[in-house]
Amino acid sequence: MDMDFEACRRAFQTRDARFDGRVFGAVKTTGIYCRPICPARTPKAENMTFYPSAAAAQEAGYRPCLRCRPEASPDLGAWRGTSNTVSRALALIEGGALDGGDVDALAARLGVGERQLRRLFRQHLGAAPITVAQTRRVLLAKQLIQETRLPMAEVALASGFGSVRRFNETFQQLFGRPPGALRRLAGEASAETAGVTVKLPYRAPYDWDAIIGFLTARAIPGVETVSARRYARTLSVEGATGLVVVAPGEGDFLVAEIRFPKLKALPAVIARVRRVFDLTADPHRIGAHLSQDEALAPLVAARPGLRAPGAWDGFEMAVRAILGQQITVTAARNLAAKLVATYGEPIEDAAAAKLGLTRVFPTPERLVGQDIAALGMPRARGAALEALASTVAADPAIFTPRADLESAIQALSSLPGVGEWTAQYIALRELREPDAFPHADIGLLRAMAAPDGTRPTPDALLARSQAWRPWRAYAAQHLWAADAAEPETKRTKTHDRHAA
Repeated sequence: MDMDFEACRRAFQTRDARFDGRVFGAVKTTGIYCRPICPARTPKAENMTFYPSAAAAQEAGYRPCLRCRPEASPDLGAWRGTSNTVSRALALIEGGALDGGDVDALAARLGVGERQLRRLFRQHLGAAPITVAQTRRVLLAKQLIQETRLPMAEVALASGFGSVRRFNETFQQLFGRPPGALRRLAGEASAETAGVTVKLPYRAPYDWDAIIGFLTARAIPGVETVSARRYARTLSVEGATGLVVVAPGEGDFLVAEIRFPKLKALPAVIARVRRVFDLTADPHRIGAHLSQDEALAPLVAARPGLRAPGAWDGFEMAVRAILGQQITVTAARNLAAKLVATYGEPIEDAAAAKLGLTRVFPTPERLVGQDIAALGMPRARGAALEALASTVAADPAIFTPRADLESAIQALSSLPGVGEWTAQYIALRELREPDAFPHADIGLLRAMAAPDGTRPTPDALLARSQAWRPWRAYAAQHLWAADAAEPETKRTKTHDRHAA
């Protein structure tokens, strides 16, 4: 933890929201751990201990506070920039890597040893990987109990508990009472009829207008629909199809309404919403680092809440990137719409139908062996998409995090139709690599042009960007935003970055 005891205690005494999600305070006399903003009186110093994560506090034997609700704190990637291995591991855990697997297998997927992974978790989060997974499960269950009317059996299933008995035992052990005793809302409503609505916190500021503008320009008819205050789309997870609707909340959180027939998929769906809307970023930390560069400082000041939008699915991301090569955003979106209309699976959901959402994006298996070029694109591009589908169908794990950014780029660049730029872009949006940086991008070069209009070479930009590490993905986002704000005459009309 990068804060000493006195700094932590001052954060609690002043209820400083800037430290919410970065530190948790445990009280020896009550056995409870809290957020810095907890309204309860600050305990005596000799009774307090501080932890870098909720999992560390829970591993030490403390239970979450019922007043400040640690599950409602921003899920910050504070370790990002100090250990990308931990960040990648957390992304896999969010996707359920430890629900059916063990730490050995998780470490192997990341290209590190099991002991090394445990050491990194202990160093950056203060807890073991298994504890982190268990704590996430408990906090999600507590959130569902207190924010929804789901029956307890559905809460247990949706939060990843293997059985209702295990769910009940865990809550009885942690809170000294059955889970139903924590419920705040009266009555029950099954997810099948009402869906699940959850609040997803973030660290302010958050530039909702920027991210919704990005999604609006790329929304595929039939799959996505966007308005100023709402984003909705169909989604396929673990073989089940459903609907996700996201809107800004009345506070530092987004509200996600999720309608999925497979409740066990809920943690994976929530993880995707966090990823697409980049809810785990710490804009203060990132902005402070990037502002040290004189070219980036005014851009960060102008857009302090700018996020790096993620992707819903790696295969979809790669297809869209290839479709968009050398054509406009609108043309790429129209091609994607044709692809969905021809090969996308229909979805039967009354709520989706009301929003005009009728299909899910095609799976790789659906595109294998198809004449995709017949939709209206060069034969080589259609062949690349078909080859991509065949490759991903044979290796569905191709888009999971690797040991490091370089190995991820190498693996992605081996995909049909994927070059260096596209690989960096997929790493940025799908793998959530905070240091991914397509340095040859024309938009980035334009944004870094000298006052006389002279653009840097890609090599010169790559050298300049070394000082922006490990947050180059966010530097790219600021540069793209600055480039997009320039008059159209200064920009080319066709560019794959805009279309992906």
